[in-house]
Amino acid sequence: MQILQLTWEYPPRVVGGISRVVQSISQRLSKKDTVFVVTFSEDYERFEDYGNLKIARVPLYPLNPLNFIDWVMLMNMAMAEKAIYLSREFGRFDIIHAHDWLTAFAARVIKHSLRVPMVCTIHATEHGRNHGIHNDIQRFIHNVEWWTTFEGWKVIVNSNYMKDECERIFNLTPDKCVVIPNGIDFEEFSNVEFDIEFRRRFALDSEKIIFFIGRHVYEKGIHILLDSFRMVLDRYYNAKLVIAGSGPMYGEFYLRAHNMGLAHKVLFTGFISDEVRKKLFKVADIAVFPSLYEPFGIVALEAMASGCATIVSDVGGFAEIVKHGENGLTFYCGNANSLKDMILLLLNDEELRRRIAAKGFEDAKEIFSWDKIVQKLRLLYKEIIDQSKKIDWFYTKSNL
Repeated sequence: MQILQLTWEYPPRVVGGISRVVQSISQRLSKKDTVFVVTFSEDYERFEDYGNLKIARVPLYPLNPLNFIDWVMLMNMAMAEKAIYLSREFGRFDIIHAHDWLTAFAARVIKHSLRVPMVCTIHATEHGRNHGIHNDIQRFIHNVEWWTTFEGWKVIVNSNYMKDECERIFNLTPDKCVVIPNGIDFEEFSNVEFDIEFRRRFALDSEKIIFFIGRHVYEKGIHILLDSFRMVLDRYYNAKLVIAGSGPMYGEFYLRAHNMGLAHKVLFTGFISDEVRKKLFKVADIAVFPSLYEPFGIVALEAMASGCATIVSDVGGFAEIVKHGENGLTFYCGNANSLKDMILLLLNDEELRRRIAAKGFEDAKEIFSWDKIVQKLRLLYKEIIDQSKKIDWFYTKSNL
C-alpha cells in the first residue's frame, strides 16, 4: 500500500500526543508499506526520504494569518498542495489518514482531487475538552470535527470512551467508529537505566518524587494536583512534586504554586526532551495524571512501561488502561482530597507501590504493543481500500 498520513505535528515538533502516535504508526507501517507523512514545518520546506518512510514538512504561506483559524487554513492549503505533488511524483495513494480536525481541509481536497478513500482519527473533541460548546470558535471547530467524520470512510478512536463520545456528539452509527487504541514503544522506556545523579537534579535523596508531564492546559488538572499536593505535605513532608511540560497556562500554574507557599517543594521544568522525560519516569516514585478530560492517556502507559507506580483520574481512556489496585490507582476526577488519599497510600505503603508498578509494567508490555495495534490498522486500511474499489468516484448530476 501507499499510505498518506496528514498531521499538524510530527517529531521533533511535539505539541501534544498526536506527534508521537503518528511517528510510531508511520515507522511500523513502513516495514511493509510505503508511508508518506505530510506535516507542518516551523521554518522551511524539506523532504526526508527514509526508504519506505517519506516525510514532507511544509511551512505556511507567508501571509501573516490574523488568527488561529486562518493559520490552520493556510497550513492545510500548503499540505494539500504538497500531497498532490507527491502523488504525481511517486504514484497514487491508496488511502489517506487524517489526524484530528486540524488536517480536515487538506484531507478533503486530496480525497476528492485524487479520488482516494480517507479515514480519520479523532484524538479528542472540542466538546469534550470544554465540557460543551460555549462560543463561536468552539462551534466552528466542533463543526469541522463533525465534517471530518462525515468525510471519513471510517472514524478511528483510541478508546471505548471516545467511541461513545463521538457517536453521541456527531450522531455516528456504531459501525462508522472503530476502536484502535494507542500503543507504547515499550523498550524505549523499559530499557532506561536508573541514574541517581540525574535524580539529584530534581530532589533530595530523602524525598519521594511525584511526577507529572503534560500540556499546561485546564483539562490536564494541574490545579487539582497542586491542591492535593499541599494536603499531602501536611502528612508526608519528604516529597517533591516535579511538573514537566509547557502550555498556555504555564505561568498561571507556576504563580498558583508560589502563592500556595509551595515554591520550595514544586519544580516546574518547562518543556523537556524525550531523553529527560524517560529518565524522569525511571527515577520518579509515583506518576500522577489528574486529567479532567482524557480520551486515551498514553502518558499513563509511558509511566507503567518505566516501572513507575501510576495514579490517574477515573475518567475517559484512563479508566480503560488503569485498573484500580491492580496496575495502578484511580481517584475521583476533579477531587483533590481523593487524589491526596491515593498519593499518601503509595507514599506510605512501599509494598503496594512495588506491586502495582510491576503489574503496570507487565500490562504495558503485553497489552499495548504498537506492533499488534498497527496490524489492526493495516487490516482496516485494506478493508477500506477493497470497499472503495466497488464505488464510482465520479460525480453524477444527482450528486450536484
